[in-house]
Amino acid sequence: MLSVISILIVIGSLAWSCILLLPWKPWSTRERLDSDGSPPDFDLSDVTVLIPARDEAESISRTLAGLERQGKHLAVIVIDDQSSDGTADLAKRSFRGNLQVLLGKELPESWVGKLWALEQGRQVATTESILLLDADIELAPGTIHALKSKLEAENLDLVSLMAELRMRTLWEKILSPAFIFFFKLLYPFAVGNDPISRLGVAAGGCVLIRTGKLKAIGGFSALKASIIDDCELAKRVKQSGGRTWIGLTHSAKSMRAYPSLGSFWNMVARTAFTQLRYSVLLLLVTTLLMALVFWCPFLGLADRSMIVRAASWLGLVSMCIAYLPVVRFYRQTPFLVITLPVVSSLYLLMTWSSAIRYWRGQRSMWKGRMYGRA
Repeated sequence: MLSVISILIVIGSLAWSCILLLPWKPWSTRERLDSDGSPPDFDLSDVTVLIPARDEAESISRTLAGLERQGKHLAVIVIDDQSSDGTADLAKRSFRGNLQVLLGKELPESWVGKLWALEQGRQVATTESILLLDADIELAPGTIHALKSKLEAENLDLVSLMAELRMRTLWEKILSPAFIFFFKLLYPFAVGNDPISRLGVAAGGCVLIRTGKLKAIGGFSALKASIIDDCELAKRVKQSGGRTWIGLTHSAKSMRAYPSLGSFWNMVARTAFTQLRYSVLLLLVTTLLMALVFWCPFLGLADRSMIVRAASWLGLVSMCIAYLPVVRFYRQTPFLVITLPVVSSLYLLMTWSSAIRYWRGQRSMWKGRMYGRA
């Protein structure tokens, strides 16, 4: 007769086999889109790029240089969100094409800074499509053409790419692949890409959207207070009858550095509790589930029952198999798969840190702006 703890170990271990068998394959990297690297001869006169930039002097030049390699007649609008490091002047010197630099107005109450900047840019844009691009994202040549082709060929309203995070330092290599893996478990790409599903999934660093659809949902004012604005945008598009798609890529790379555990910790803690809708119940359920699926298989290896030990080994092998595609996609050593239980514990602590910050009155903080509890 198995004890309660043994039963929990078996359940937690078999959960990984269930994840591998899910029809939408949240662990897979099959949803992907990359540029073919063709010469930038494409006519992009029907696309406007909106770049919200607040103190982005370190990256704005490379971001704009990447846009110069995309094609002809591309319009770019940089919204300088009251920077103090000369971002606007640097942007003007870094792009030789159709560039407009808007000096952002004072942030209104109840708005998130990025969304307010984008709304100011949206009101100026006149093209058929708008590319929302973070100021730290560098695009490979032909990426916008690939996005545009995907949008038109499949009659989509929004196409988004999960930018490749920087993976240079030890902590970036350990934590970044897991960040994508956990995101895909929470927001399965295949489910979000299904027009029948109500789940909205997008990655805000690189989003191509039809201008008419963006206007139809009320622009960015419809989600002005959203911290996780990308998925909220995709959700609003789907609610209005639109179709969305998200995929992984090597053609959009984030230059944002997270060299230490502390810097990565702050990035995750900024939105982790928001993903749980500020719910204590969901936080506790998440904690129990993560303990069940990430640590119970290890505990079961020392169990007296051969059934429990066999289930634990099956769980550990299934866990590694599930994580391996993401690790391989980002060209990291396969041995990273064995770090997942420890990494999951760090992410759980980051989530609790996010909750504690919220309970203290801080919903999120970015570039000197603190968004308090609603």
